Amino acid sequence: MLDISNIRVPLRELDGTASSEERALRKATIRRLHVPPDDLVSLEPRKRSIDARKKGDIRLTYTVRVALRGHANAEHEVMARLARRHDDKGVRIASDKSYAMPECPTSAPVRRPVVVGAGCAGLFCALALAEAGLSPLLVERGDDAARRTRAISHFNETGELDTESNIQFGLGGAGTFSDGKLATGTKSVAHRKILETFVEAGAGRDILWDAKPHVGSDVLPTVVENICARIREAGGEVRFRCRMTDIGVSAGKVTSVTLLTHDEKGGAEREEKVAADNVVIACGHSARDVFELLRDRRVELERKTFAMGVRIEHLQAMVDRALYGPSAGHPALGAAPYKLVAHLGGDRSAFSFCMCPGGYVVAAASEAEGVVTNGMSLSDRAGTNANSGLLANVFPTDLPGDDVLAGVELQRRCERAAFAAGGGGYVAPAQLVADFLQDAPSSAGGGVRPTYPRGVAWGKVSDSLPDYVVQTLRAAIPKMDRQLHGFATADAVLTGVETRSSSPVRVRRGEDLQSTSTRGLWPCGEGAGYAGGIMSAATDGLRIASALVESLQR
Repeated sequence: MLDISNIRVPLRELDGTASSEERALRKATIRRLHVPPDDLVSLEPRKRSIDARKKGDIRLTYTVRVALRGHANAEHEVMARLARRHDDKGVRIASDKSYAMPECPTSAPVRRPVVVGAGCAGLFCALALAEAGLSPLLVERGDDAARRTRAISHFNETGELDTESNIQFGLGGAGTFSDGKLATGTKSVAHRKILETFVEAGAGRDILWDAKPHVGSDVLPTVVENICARIREAGGEVRFRCRMTDIGVSAGKVTSVTLLTHDEKGGAEREEKVAADNVVIACGHSARDVFELLRDRRVELERKTFAMGVRIEHLQAMVDRALYGPSAGHPALGAAPYKLVAHLGGDRSAFSFCMCPGGYVVAAASEAEGVVTNGMSLSDRAGTNANSGLLANVFPTDLPGDDVLAGVELQRRCERAAFAAGGGGYVAPAQLVADFLQDAPSSAGGGVRPTYPRGVAWGKVSDSLPDYVVQTLRAAIPKMDRQLHGFATADAVLTGVETRSSSPVRVRRGEDLQSTSTRGLWPCGEGAGYAGGIMSAATDGLRIASALVESLQR
C-alpha cells in the first residue's frame, strides 16, 4: 500500500456527485504515479481539503491510500522509479500507528470505575473501560438523546427550561447540539479510532477523510445513542437523570460517590451511595454544582483562561462569495466555513469559535433566568445563515478576589444580564454590527434575520458583557473584515451572550492524570479544563481510560 499526498483535482472536473469525484481522483492518482490504469487496484481517500487561495482556480487536495496490482514489491518498485525521476515527494509506503488500550489485569478490581458525565469525554472513556472488561458505571444528569431532544424542543417553544436536560446536559453533552465538528488542532493516534467509532455508530464515512469533518446535530443523537448501546453491550451500565451530589474522600483517596436519580419531571426517586476506588470527572464545562462540590471537598482547582462574547450571523451566501468567489454555490464545495483571529494590543485578541455554516443560533441556557447562546448546523448545512461565536479571552487576572470560581460567577452575571436585557422568557438581546461598532442601540433588524429560537429584543448586547470584552470585539471586527470581506457588514446580527465556550476552571491533575490532591479521582475532558472540542474531549477520555487501566496494572 502507498500513501500519496497533495493530489490536486480542479473543481471544474467535479459536478458534486461521488462518482465524478471518484473518477477525477482516480485519474489524478494514476497520473501522479505514472502507472497503467489497470494497475490501480484500490483507492481510499485519507484526507480531503479545499484550496481556495485562487478563487478563479479552486482545487480539491487529497491524500489517498492505494493498492497496486502485482507482486509484493510492486509499491517499492514504483517508489524507486519515482525516486529516479526525483518525483517521489509526497509518496511513501503506508504505515499506521493504531490506538490500542493497555491490557487489563486478569484480576479485575472489586469496585467498578464510575464515570460522571456522558459527553464525548465520558462516552469514550466509559466505552474503553467497558471493552477492557471493567464494567464501568456511567452516570449522566440529563436525558437520553430522544427525551433530551423533546426537552429542548419544549424549551424553544414555551420557554419552560428543564435545568437537568437541555443543550448543555444530556447524552453526548453540549457537542450533540453544536454541529458535531470533528476538526482538531491536536495530534493523536486515537483520532482515527474515534472517527471510525463515529462511523460505526452512524456518522457518514466522509468524516474519515474530510479535513473539516462534521456529523450534524440531526445525526449526532443517533450516533451517541449507538455508542451508549455499545457500552452496555460490553458490560457497562448507563444511568440517565442521575446526578452526582457528593464524593467520599478518606486519607486523600476517593472512597465513594453519592448519586441522586430523578424522574423525567425532576422529582427525586432515590439517593444511593456507591463505593468507588476510581471516579472519572467528565462533567462538562457547565456543571457548576460539580465545581462547587470539588472545591468544598478540597480537590485542587485553579482558574484558567476562558472566553466570552456573542454569536454573529451573516447570510451564508455572502460568506460563500467571500471565500469561493465565482465558484460559490458549486455542489462540490458546500457551505463555506471560516476561522478568524484578530490580535490586538497587549495580550488581547478575539477569534471566531464553533463556526456553523448554514446553521442556527441555539438557546443553550442551563440555569433559570440566564440567557446563553451557541450554534449548530444540520448535516446538510443548508440554512440561510452562517453563525459563529465571536469571542474574547477572559484571563484569570481579569477576575476579582481569590475565589477559584470567580469565572463561573462572571459567566452567571452576564447570562442574567442578558436575560434581563431580553425582557424575560429567555428572549436574547441582539444588535446590528453597525450599531455595535458605534455603541448605539439597535431598534430593528435588516437583511439578516436572527435564528435564535426564543426570539430577540433589539438593543445593546454590550450591556451584558464586561467592558474589556466589548472593546476587544469592537476593535477586532474591522480587522476580521479584512480577512473575510463582508464580516463587518452593517446588518450582520450579534446575539448575546455566549459564555460557555470553555471551562473557567481546571481540576488539577498530575503526570499520572489523577487529581493532584485526591487519588482515584480522574479529571477528564472540557469541564476539567483539558479539552476544547469533541475530538480533543474524546481523545482525553481514551487517555484517561488507558491511564486508569495502567494504574490497576501497578
